[in-house]
Amino acid sequence: MNSNSDKKPALGRGLSAILQNSDTDVTSARTAPAGSVSEIAMGAIETNPFNPRTNFEKEALFDLRDSILEHGIIQPLTVRKMGHDRYQLISGERRYRASQLAGLKTVPAYIRIANDQNMLEYALVENIQREDLNAIEIALSYERLLSECDLTQEELSDKISKSRSNIANYIRLLKLPSEIQAGLRDRLITMGHARALLALNNETEQIEQYQDILENKLSVRAIEEKVKGQKASLKSNAHEVHYSAETKASLTSYYNTPIKIYQNKNGAGKIHLNFSSEEEFQRLVKLLLNK
Repeated sequence: MNSNSDKKPALGRGLSAILQNSDTDVTSARTAPAGSVSEIAMGAIETNPFNPRTNFEKEALFDLRDSILEHGIIQPLTVRKMGHDRYQLISGERRYRASQLAGLKTVPAYIRIANDQNMLEYALVENIQREDLNAIEIALSYERLLSECDLTQEELSDKISKSRSNIANYIRLLKLPSEIQAGLRDRLITMGHARALLALNNETEQIEQYQDILENKLSVRAIEEKVKGQKASLKSNAHEVHYSAETKASLTSYYNTPIKIYQNKNGAGKIHLNFSSEEEFQRLVKLLLNK
């Protein structure tokens, strides 16, 4: 078997690498040299269901329409062939929508071969590199690549040339309450605000501080300091609770490590588990995850 045919494009280099790849270029394989452009009827193109961008600003689209009417489409769209005279966008949905507004009958496009996983990967890379995606759109896209394409964070990091910590920080945003995610999506707050809110212990506190950000127009630094102070107050009010010897002995026996229980006057608190090595830490993790 020829292993070259099974290789995936190097997505971390962006679509420019794909556009130069004759293995995925229908136009080069059948009718024209690599890198050539075909004129495709607008009515023959459908949008990409894997596109991580869900919001398109109307004003920006009309500005792009005016530019297209004056200068034409400078950068061709990229599509995949779905059947006889049927195509699906891989990238360039803003240009496609603006072309509709401009009343164009045909648009220039590269034609590629791609499966659904390629489509999702291409759309994500294209948008991250060329569009101003909001943080939630990026987080949802990362999550889809990890779950639907069965990638590890390390593999995803290699594909999109982003650090694993960058990927993890985005995905953590999806743990926030939906109200805060909507505010982040609508750019009412920044990712810096959102990361500060993630440090809080529960959704009620997160929403309270989120509303305070909006009402008082707090900066990222201000909310970071406020959250830090709140956590310090919680810590100072917490004290070790002496539960019955039976309860503590039961927990100590189950985890096979010394245990301390801390609780503040509101009932919130934490359970402290000790470990002395990486091996013991992994053992405790498995117990906590019930694996």
